[in-house]
Amino acid sequence: MKQILSFLCAVLMLAALSACGTAEEDAASSSAPAVSAVVPAFVGEPEPEPYVPTGTNPLTGLPMEPEYETLRPVAVMLNNLKAAQPQLGTSLADIIYEVPAEGGITRMMALYQTLEGENVGALGSIRSSRPYYIELALGHDALYVHAGGSPQAYSDISKWGVDHMDGVNGGSDAKIFWRDAERRRTMGYEHSMLTSGESILNYLSEGHFRTEHKSNYTYSQKFVEDATPLNGETAEYVSVKFSQYKTGTFDYDAATGKYMVGQYGKEYVDGNTEEQVGVTNLLVLETAISVISGDSYGRLTVKTTGEGKGTYFCGGKTIPICWSRANRNSPFVYSTQGGIPLDLGRGNSYVCILSPKTGSVTVS
Repeated sequence: MKQILSFLCAVLMLAALSACGTAEEDAASSSAPAVSAVVPAFVGEPEPEPYVPTGTNPLTGLPMEPEYETLRPVAVMLNNLKAAQPQLGTSLADIIYEVPAEGGITRMMALYQTLEGENVGALGSIRSSRPYYIELALGHDALYVHAGGSPQAYSDISKWGVDHMDGVNGGSDAKIFWRDAERRRTMGYEHSMLTSGESILNYLSEGHFRTEHKSNYTYSQKFVEDATPLNGETAEYVSVKFSQYKTGTFDYDAATGKYMVGQYGKEYVDGNTEEQVGVTNLLVLETAISVISGDSYGRLTVKTTGEGKGTYFCGGKTIPICWSRANRNSPFVYSTQGGIPLDLGRGNSYVCILSPKTGSVTVS
């Protein structure tokens, strides 16, 4: 009997000790902080800063490689008849000049600070020269590309010592031009002559002309990030009538900050990209234009020097401006009506030159 009682006491003592141990373990587990596994976030390579050239394009104010800053630009004569559309390479032009020619038509001269570094591709269709286009090219010290010209244009090219490449009466320079078979078949022979950025550069690399500006050349135009005219009037749609034959349109696109160009009732498209051409700056310059007395073709004389009035459009706003040009070898100088130099927006420009007697501008 004593043995049984001893055994029962031992069992009860073991049970009590076991219960105490379990309680202590439970207390310890409830008071200890929970530990979770932390996986460090993956840190990859930092995104590199986008490359920005350290030079500045003197025609647009945009960044460009420094070695291109002092190059003489290339000025290309472009056919602008309705039958010759689309033109090629105009979306990459730094400046486009549009001026009336005989019969109410217009021609364009596209200016490129450099044909390097961009896939300029084909340019054209190329058309003939007139004296006032030569004067515009000389104002930029440009190398002039054309296909033929009026008798007076050829006389001025020779007299003024113009560095030019001619697709009709050229010598070794004629090799940079060709007749595009598809345009010749669908548009006609006169609308088929093309050249390209690569062809021009290859010819220039042979050392035919000076390709850098002289040390005393200056182009004083300034550019700013936002050139929207202060206190300017709203100008979201601009219609520029050159003649009964040609009217250009410019619709402001706030998303891009550009005026989208149209003509002949359609979008003005670069045939290389099949995209509509847009411009940051639109300038309309008024000047004296008249038919040359006795000219059987009705060719024009256009005053490109002296002073005149104009209108500037940027950022959906417009203000009246003044223009001046000392001589044919000088660039245009733009100012506000108060005589303050006009800053243009960083980007490309479209310059319309017209006579207030036969042309007009409508803004809304």
